[in-house]
Amino acid sequence: MRDKVRFGVIGCGVIGPWHARAIAACDEAELVAVADINVEKAKALAEQHGGIPYHKDYHEMLRRDDLDAVSVCLPSGMHGEATIAAARAGKHVLCEKPLEITLEKVDAMIEAARKNKVKLGSIFQWRTYPISIKAREAVRSGLLGKMVLGDAYLKYYRSQAYYSSADWRGTWKYDGGGALMNQGVHGIDVLLWIMGDVQSVFARTAALARKIEVEDTAVAVLKFKSGAFGVIEGTTSSNPGELSTLTFHGEKGTIIMTETSFLRWAVTDEEDGHAQEQEEMKKIEGETKTGVADPREIGIRGHIIQVHDLVRAIKGNRDPMVTGESARKSVQLILAIYESSRTGKDVTIG
Repeated sequence: MRDKVRFGVIGCGVIGPWHARAIAACDEAELVAVADINVEKAKALAEQHGGIPYHKDYHEMLRRDDLDAVSVCLPSGMHGEATIAAARAGKHVLCEKPLEITLEKVDAMIEAARKNKVKLGSIFQWRTYPISIKAREAVRSGLLGKMVLGDAYLKYYRSQAYYSSADWRGTWKYDGGGALMNQGVHGIDVLLWIMGDVQSVFARTAALARKIEVEDTAVAVLKFKSGAFGVIEGTTSSNPGELSTLTFHGEKGTIIMTETSFLRWAVTDEEDGHAQEQEEMKKIEGETKTGVADPREIGIRGHIIQVHDLVRAIKGNRDPMVTGESARKSVQLILAIYESSRTGKDVTIG
């Protein structure tokens, strides 16, 4: 294996430049090419990174001999096609969230990666934050005792102009959903990563503020396989938008966190004791930049960590930190929420 893993970026729109910068920031990776059907975007990104080659057709880029891996940064409903093509070309893949918008496509991506012996990782940068890792350790270790509630309040703001800025935004065909599938999927992934799998869900979704096919507002009541209950509220209709907040309640304590910090860390060691605030836990580091009101305002640190991780997974022949199988779970839950909203029934997740 060469000292550096050579990357290409497929899709040079909003998130593609974040991947390019993250790759450039990794001393074990090298950006060697980019591709976008909009040649001007591809050329501009290529010039920002030293005048590297650019392509209009990503299939052409995949034929390069000096390419080991790609970042897939296309609209969500096009992730599967590009990932499968990359896997068949023997290239490892780091795919933006959500992995895809149907379970059939997700499963085909996972199978293609397995069959062609390449790594498939998915971007979920919330999992890289020290606060997320610490919260997961607390819940999974039993620090909070038996879990009773796990909630996610994911209140973003996206204007009508945002949805009108590209013909794929807010569509079932390419976005696969709205406030949950595009924005809220980050918080939903972390909720599942910390609390475990969901058994069933009852939900309501609608476009209440925007003229789009998909939902801008959603509420869901969860029953986790552990027996705990939970709530998801997801919007792009809250103005001006709020920090995403996750809450975890157990018999022995409570953790409340945003992307940036712990708002509460209260626990007790006593069997029937009253949980006391642990102020020192609030000093643990979170993310400093969020995309609550503008997707271009997200931080890059998580992307850098995940690029590093994929490089080490390739070199060490291990799974990436967010596997295709793990990334599948958030898509599965969101699709169950949409089904519940359509049918008006509680949906059991297989």
